[in-house]
This record gives sequence, C-alpha cells and structure tokens, in this order.
Amino acid sequence: MKIKLILVTLLFQLAAQAESTKALVGGMLIDGFKDQPIQNSVVIIEGEKITAVGEMGTVDIPEGAEVISTEGMTVLPGLWDMHVHLMINGHADYGHWHSTYPDRFEKEIMPASAHQLLMAGVTSARDLGAPLEASINVRDAINSGDIPGPTMYMSGPFIQKKPYEGTDIYRWGVDGARDARAKVKKLADAGVDVIKLIDQDQMTEEELMAVVDEAHKHNLPVVAHAHRPKEILLGLKAGVDNFEHTGLSTAPEYPPEVIAGLRERAAQMNLGPLFWTPTVEGLFNYDYVKNNTEKLDNTSWHLDMPEDIIADIKQSITHPERLPYFQITSKRKPTLKRKIHQLLDAGVVLMIGTDSGIPLKFHSQSTWNELDIWVREMGISPMDAIRGASYWPSVMMKVDHKVGTITEGKYADIIAVKGDVLRYINLLQNVDMVIKHGKRVK
Repeated sequence: MKIKLILVTLLFQLAAQAESTKALVGGMLIDGFKDQPIQNSVVIIEGEKITAVGEMGTVDIPEGAEVISTEGMTVLPGLWDMHVHLMINGHADYGHWHSTYPDRFEKEIMPASAHQLLMAGVTSARDLGAPLEASINVRDAINSGDIPGPTMYMSGPFIQKKPYEGTDIYRWGVDGARDARAKVKKLADAGVDVIKLIDQDQMTEEELMAVVDEAHKHNLPVVAHAHRPKEILLGLKAGVDNFEHTGLSTAPEYPPEVIAGLRERAAQMNLGPLFWTPTVEGLFNYDYVKNNTEKLDNTSWHLDMPEDIIADIKQSITHPERLPYFQITSKRKPTLKRKIHQLLDAGVVLMIGTDSGIPLKFHSQSTWNELDIWVREMGISPMDAIRGASYWPSVMMKVDHKVGTITEGKYADIIAVKGDVLRYINLLQNVDMVIKHGKRVK
C-alpha cells in the first residue's frame, strides 16, 4: 500500500512538472544580449525559469512539454516601463482626480492600471509617485499572485522641498537635512524600492545631499527630475542614479555646463552607468492625439476600471486641445531629438519610461508608443530601444541576474508578437503572448 502511494505521488509530480514545462519553438528571438536575433529559436521554460535557449535542432524539447509555436513571431524579453503612475489613468484634471479617488486607488484604480500594463507586454515596471501604503500593498498583492500585473518597483511618495497644494498623500516635503534623512528612512523602512526626488533645485544643498546619502545607505537608487539645468547639476553633485524627463523646457538644447557634467559622470565607470528616462512620447504625440481623438476611444484602458471612473475619464478628455497641461507642448516638441542625442553623445544610458497615467496617456498604450517614437522619430535603432526596455532597466534596478534577458536560469518573462519588430517596432501595440515568471497570462 505504501509503495503504491509513493508511485501515485511520483506520477502526480511528473504530470505537474510536464504541465509546467513549455517550449517556445520557431520564432525569431531577441534575447536582450545579442546584436542580431536568433532565427528558428527554441526557449525551454520549466516552472518559473528559463532552462535552455538556442536554435531548432540544437535544443532538446523535454518529453511531455507544452509546445507553443512562435513561427512567424518575434520573441523578446518582457518589457519594462521605468516611469508609470498606477494611481492615475489618463484623466485630464489632477485636482479633481486627487480629491475624488484616493480611497479607490489601492483596491480599484492601481490594480486596473497594473493589469493593463501586463496585457500590453510590460512584465516589470517602476511606479514613481503614489501614497506609501497603497504602493506597498499593491506591489505585494501582485507578487503574491492575488492580482495580475507586472513585477512592480515602488517609490511611494515623492520627496521635495514643499508639496504642492492638495498633494500631501503622495508628496512629502522636507525641512532641513535631519528631516530629509528621516523621511527617506521612513520610506526605506516601509520597503520601497527606489527614492523619487523632484524640484531638488528648491532644496538646500544639505537637504539634497542628505536625501541621496540616506537612500544609498539603505541600498536604494535615487531618481530625480531633470526639468531645469540646475536640477541636473545639483543631482549630479549629490550622486543621483537616474534622471527623469527630457522635454519640459523649451530651451533648444542642454547648456554646455550640463553636458560637461554628464560626460564627467558617465566617464566614472566605477560608479556604473548614469541612467536617464526621457519620457518623450507624451510630449511628442500630443499634437497627433488632439487632432485624432479616435485614438482615445481605444477600450484597452477600460480593463478592470469601474464604469463610473471610465465615464469620468472620458468626460475629462472630451476636448484634448483645450487642456492647460499641454498648451506649451508644441513648443517643446522640436527640442526633443536634439536633447536625446546630446544625452547619447554624453554617454548616458537611456531607458524606456512613459509617465504613463498622465492626461491622455493610458497604461495599455504608452509603452509601445515610447518605443515607436524612439525608433521612428529619435533615430534610435530598434535593438537599442528594446534593450532600453529590457536589459538596461534590469541593470539599473540591480535585478539583471533574475530578469531582463532571455537567458538560462532567469525568470521566464517573455512576450511574443506576430511579425518582425526590428522592422516594424509599432507591432508592439498588439502583443500576442505574455509570459510572466513562466505562467502564460495572455
């Protein structure tokens, strides 16, 4: 009887193992490392991890594995979006949103935003600004499998000199260096993954240095806004790891002292790369969106969102051409390409991030639009753009040993798209297959 029970248990274990083993066979593979794709590829997934990668005929497919044909498809690492805001989703009036929905952020809005990102092929994302408790709870609920979404890296509230009126739930002010350290320590003790700084040129230098130093003591990277030259120069002096945004100034280019500072920092290889998340799509595409409003009727952003909130968002964007948020955007647009190439020439490493959730920008659409603008308008190669949405974010967040490329031993975060994304990057607007940690979710 005992032997029979052991045999039955072994049979169940073998069946479970077979069910969790997948073989992706036949597609063109972009692994995140190679400069050229692997044709007729095979990727073996066992449980959550990738166990083999190669070409057909060189990789054995385990007996009983689920074979998934990727013929005619591009297979690539799951995308990262390094600048999202789960607590907002395209609504045009921040004041109304933040006074109406805070009690619905954690249970309704943030989970809906996360699910929309995942269905768009984003398997990892960094949220840069939301209430602390909601941020941690949503991240942990995703990680435990309670709700669907990308693996999230959370900053919690912004750190700045003084919060804007009505924004205290997701912006924390600092009053002196001691208070700055205390605020960062509170975030670190709560379990955030990154510290977000804004308007650092309005802080005293002692406050700024305290924020960055305290974050680094807790092994937390610091990201900071880069709207103004002084913000950048002070951030460089303090040791900021990653700057955010490129085009909120109408200045035609970065001034020489900024570029000199970037070159000097980028040359310090012992510090690792200097990262930058330019978030150009929201600015670049505004003129198109305000004149082609059918784009806003794409229902992908309705996923999991309550009907009353959908109606409220729709009403707020009825006249996108009238939004105060974007009135100076057309003047900024011509500066973007010049600034992007200044950053590249200075040795900065660019990563895909979108500011997703800002007015008119939905989590289901922003990431592929950013990749498209990088390639189609900024002149960045498709392979470099994809690495900016896969490998480099994993390096920046110090998880490249776990994710970011399709490599043996890493988590199976993989997407697949019909067609050749190296020729037509906008195919990423329709991701056909999403696998996160070995589980097919789309």
